[in-house]
Amino acid sequence: MAVKEKTATLSTPKSGMTLSRRRTLVGVSFITPNFVGFFVLNLIPILFALLLCFNRWDGYNPMEFAGLDNFKYIFTHKVFQQAVFKTAVFTAFSVGITMLLSLGLAVLINQKLKGIGIFRTAIFFPYVASVVAVAAVWQMLFQKDMGLINEVLRALGVADPPGWFASTKWALVGVIVVNIWKNMGYYMIIYLAALQDIPSSLVEAGMIDGASAWQRFWRIKWPLLRNATFFVVMMLTINSFKSFDLIYALTEGGPGTATTLLSQYIYNQSFVSWDYGRASAAAMVLFAIVAVITLFQFRLEKKLSD
Repeated sequence: MAVKEKTATLSTPKSGMTLSRRRTLVGVSFITPNFVGFFVLNLIPILFALLLCFNRWDGYNPMEFAGLDNFKYIFTHKVFQQAVFKTAVFTAFSVGITMLLSLGLAVLINQKLKGIGIFRTAIFFPYVASVVAVAAVWQMLFQKDMGLINEVLRALGVADPPGWFASTKWALVGVIVVNIWKNMGYYMIIYLAALQDIPSSLVEAGMIDGASAWQRFWRIKWPLLRNATFFVVMMLTINSFKSFDLIYALTEGGPGTATTLLSQYIYNQSFVSWDYGRASAAAMVLFAIVAVITLFQFRLEKKLSD
């Protein structure tokens, strides 16, 4: 009887609040700041941007209802059309090449070799390096007259190497190269973790059966990397569509509009033309594109899993 009374006293504090309610309040106190931050910093700006899509506003004068005029403008604007195409090209090459290089590097550094830890760190370092520092280094490397890359090309026999960031033809290529170099280290780590999670018994069984290194990879490892590949492709696609800081630091969308992607177009409409309505309309189009592609990837992954 004394034990039961003591237990009841512990579970029911003097304040009259039960232990279950106290635990609930503690949990709510932990998640409330996150919800408040999401509401203030994410939900309200999204709803406000949705409102701006149908209005004209320069940030100073009163809003004017515009209906669908903002969408009509951007869909007929040549720069916007070019930005959509260049964003698609940038995303396609960035996703495909980064995925292949990350997978290849992961397979390479998954070997038990001396000094492999230093190599892993060197490959991963660009991902955590400052965007401004990365841009400054690559701008020097890609200089037309004195850049290291063009000097190497001249040594290989290329008489007139590209102007890279100073050329409307080659600027987007240069941006794609830098973007791949900066991001492949992170996705290499994702693939490396997935490779190390594969049971060694499966690989050893393949070796006993006489499978070559390529057969062991293609028949055993690659199917088991499907979840990691889905994550890598999805994140690369989303990040490529919203890529802004690296491109802005490298070229500011130039020369001309050669590297003006959708994110740069939205920035220019907002803070160069001071037309928040058109910028919000373009942002909603970007959101719709990313949402459709993401849903397609989830549907495809589910179909392949069945």
